[in-house]
Amino acid sequence: MKQMTFADAEYAGKRKQTRKELFLIEMDQVVPWKSLIALIEPHYPKGEGGRPAYPLMAMLRVHLMQNWFGYSDPAMEEALYETTLLRQFAGLGLERIPDETTILNFRRLLEKHELAGGILEVINNYLGEHGLSLHQGTIVDATLIHAPSSTKNQDGKRDPEMHSTKKGNQYYFGMKAHIGVDAGSGLVHHVVGTAANVADVTQVDKVLHGEENLVSLDAAYVGVEKRPEHAGRKVVWQIAARRSAYKKHGKRSVLYRAKRRIEKAKAQMRAKVEHPFRVIKRQFGYVKVRFRGLAKNTAQLVTLFALSNLWMARRHLLANAGEVRL
Repeated sequence: MKQMTFADAEYAGKRKQTRKELFLIEMDQVVPWKSLIALIEPHYPKGEGGRPAYPLMAMLRVHLMQNWFGYSDPAMEEALYETTLLRQFAGLGLERIPDETTILNFRRLLEKHELAGGILEVINNYLGEHGLSLHQGTIVDATLIHAPSSTKNQDGKRDPEMHSTKKGNQYYFGMKAHIGVDAGSGLVHHVVGTAANVADVTQVDKVLHGEENLVSLDAAYVGVEKRPEHAGRKVVWQIAARRSAYKKHGKRSVLYRAKRRIEKAKAQMRAKVEHPFRVIKRQFGYVKVRFRGLAKNTAQLVTLFALSNLWMARRHLLANAGEVRL
């Protein structure tokens, strides 16, 4: 047993549990640690012939905290030195904290072996085992993620893999996250990252799992069923009508009111796709890309949506374990 430091002793004596502490307590209980370790371990260096590698569990926990709290590599290193709570969650002591290069190398390891998709699959399989099915209808949508448009950097250029797009009367520079969400549970099963100027309708086939019998989309996807990649796909396409399609009948007409009720019912079903977007943007604070290049940012997006599934399902998981916290 490691000797307790003065900082740890002071922390242990406090009474109030902070929101961050409660969050980490819940996440510690719902993350499928063993399965994630089994996924990464074959690719993790053993530290032979030199200083021993940090425990894989510690590095995985540090990586997840980076995603949950939006820390950069240097900020994560400093936070581990400064914050007892984060050290305890990672299982680290002040005598040996991973530096920013070690934290960076772990993320690059996951990127090199394309393990973000594996993390999403492991978490979704785990949720499926706990009664949260991911094989019902699918809701498809996309959201914009901003990227720095400034050229005041070392290269003097904006990220060449990011692009501008117009939404309403405003231009946005960055990328898009396209997701497929299970219509029953509201959990994300597929994620695709593209430049912001890529049309939403072109990515639909990449976010379907192939077993759905219903696909729900907003009006931006009108005409998707006619695209060649969906030829022979036996699903019901539930696409929102453009407002102009029923406004022409006049607000007082019976047909207008009937169509409005139909569109409201469609919108209530599609609302579930907004929940993962809210979690990554509001709960995890991900409103702007943190790296250069689509591959790195897409890998982080996939990880974030995997973690959002755990966050949205946490009460179900904790209740099944008899440990739900009100």
